[in-house]
Amino acid sequence: MSFEIRDDCRYRESHEWAHPNGVVRVGITDFAQDELGDVVFVELPREGDTLSQGEEFGVIESIKAVSDLYAPVSGEVAAVNERLFDEPELVNESPFEDGWMLEIEPDDPDLDTLLSAGEYRDQTE
Repeated sequence: MSFEIRDDCRYRESHEWAHPNGVVRVGITDFAQDELGDVVFVELPREGDTLSQGEEFGVIESIKAVSDLYAPVSGEVAAVNERLFDEPELVNESPFEDGWMLEIEPDDPDLDTLLSAGEYRDQTE
């Protein structure tokens, strides 16, 4: 099966993606949402919270499993996708677009510590 892996994003081994665009937009990968199955609940931090890279920032619950979410970068939460509280299925339907989770104002905009699209593709094959 082929999963969408975007070349303009960086990835954590735990299947979060990070897209730099002034702030860093964060979500879970197409691979991860497929593995989880139907997402029924998402718990996210508040705007203004401070996160450290690798730190748990929330929880995603599906009909199959409950999984922790981990911050790909350190920084302050600039925005939270509040649509997910009422429409958690957006994570399944559109993991890179409507199903994004957070925007982080990064302490360091360099995402080189994360996996490239090619490295993530290798991990998921």
